[in-house]
Amino acid sequence: MQETEAIYPLDPEKIYYSRDELTLETADGPKTLRLGAWLNYDPVRIHKMIVREKTLKVDAIEVYNPLMSKLRRADQVYYKKFMGLNVTIDFPGFASDILAKIPFENDPIGFYKWWRKGKHEDKVYLSKVNQFILFQKVSLMEPKTMLKKDLEFVRNF
Repeated sequence: MQETEAIYPLDPEKIYYSRDELTLETADGPKTLRLGAWLNYDPVRIHKMIVREKTLKVDAIEVYNPLMSKLRRADQVYYKKFMGLNVTIDFPGFASDILAKIPFENDPIGFYKWWRKGKHEDKVYLSKVNQFILFQKVSLMEPKTMLKKDLEFVRNF
């Protein structure tokens, strides 16, 4: 006689901690792990359940903060897209890393030169809307700084 694994379905009302068991469907069928283990096994899925789907409530200190650290290492593209202008960068003129939104908002020309002309597009993900906001500001302040393709982007937005 085969022993069956206990099933712990998602409870949308519960706040989960790292030691709580959770059963989720995987390609190999249902899998039960402690939430702390799920952070290693599939951090992107867990993050989407918390942030996008809002089906999983977790303790911020015990689960969410470690998840963000694991997410950065597990899937840098997803992490950068999610973080957007809230990612920390090494920006010229600052002694330590700062949030990208600070120079984006306070020094659009400097940010544009660093991001686009300095070839740092891989460090900060800008949505189409944020690209438009940045390009529009720079085109009004210092149009000669801009690349032709970015001026076209603003005109065609």
